[in-house]
Amino acid sequence: MLIGISLISFFIMHLAPGDITNNEASFNPKASEESRQKLRELYNLDKPIIVQYGLWLKRMVQLDFGNSFASHQKPVFLGVTDEDGNYTEGMIEAALPITLMINLLGLVITLTLAIPLGILAARKYQLWQDKSITLFNFIGFSIPGFWLSLLLMYWLGVVNNWLPISGLHSLNYDNLDTWGKLTDSISHLVMPVIIPSITGLAGITLFVKNGMLDVLNQDYITTARAKGLSEHKVVYTHALRNALLPLITIIGLSIPGLIGGSVISETIFAIPGMGKLFYDAVLMRDFPVVMGVLTIGSALTLLGNLLADVAYAWADPRVRRGVAKD
Repeated sequence: MLIGISLISFFIMHLAPGDITNNEASFNPKASEESRQKLRELYNLDKPIIVQYGLWLKRMVQLDFGNSFASHQKPVFLGVTDEDGNYTEGMIEAALPITLMINLLGLVITLTLAIPLGILAARKYQLWQDKSITLFNFIGFSIPGFWLSLLLMYWLGVVNNWLPISGLHSLNYDNLDTWGKLTDSISHLVMPVIIPSITGLAGITLFVKNGMLDVLNQDYITTARAKGLSEHKVVYTHALRNALLPLITIIGLSIPGLIGGSVISETIFAIPGMGKLFYDAVLMRDFPVVMGVLTIGSALTLLGNLLADVAYAWADPRVRRGVAKD
């Protein structure tokens, strides 16, 4: 399946008109057709597309996604050390930790808030607490993330100057003491972390609420209450584990997003993560970088599905034993 995804992605990338030689030659008015042809030969763009894919696939199996088409010629995935001992960091290697940190923080915040809110909405179904949470969910579903990002950037960063609006550090970061560096980093991370959390909170809260409502109406919950168990024990011991089983799928499918990053938010906030790397590579027609990000994202999607299935089997004994046949 991974090979099929990479094959389709590779062919779609080459359907776009033009190539990297057009971009490079456009910055040099003296570039001749002969120089463009030499660039095509350098990047193997003069070969048939199936041959290009075969060469790329051979390198990909060895986790070598080649070098970027950009002028710096950095390796796409992992860094390399030259003969003089100088280490050149890979583009994905540099962007991945940033994206992973931001998205893990966002996921932790989302789950920390969504699970209690979903449980509260289910326990107070049709009461004012449930209606308030439902209204919040509708607002969260309706607000586009990029619009909320721009709105908060203007209000918090431009008008009130409370938070920085771009990057990970201030210009004077290296001159700050330890506490200053910590507060500077936190202030730069507030909006990139909080805004995706708000937009994702609505969906997971609704997911948890519906799961809890379904479980709380089951016969074994009625039996547990009839035995005199406290409502707290009924909800958090008997109902919550089964209600959160479908959430395993959501977390499993969120793995590609954790690594792939958000193209919109990282571009708006100028975060040098995987999302912005992918966006810039598409604009530059940097095929090796685009294919590297797409391949890693596809592999993680398949891995997320596998981990979700394994987690289901671990959490639900019925999945491990299979459904009993009549």
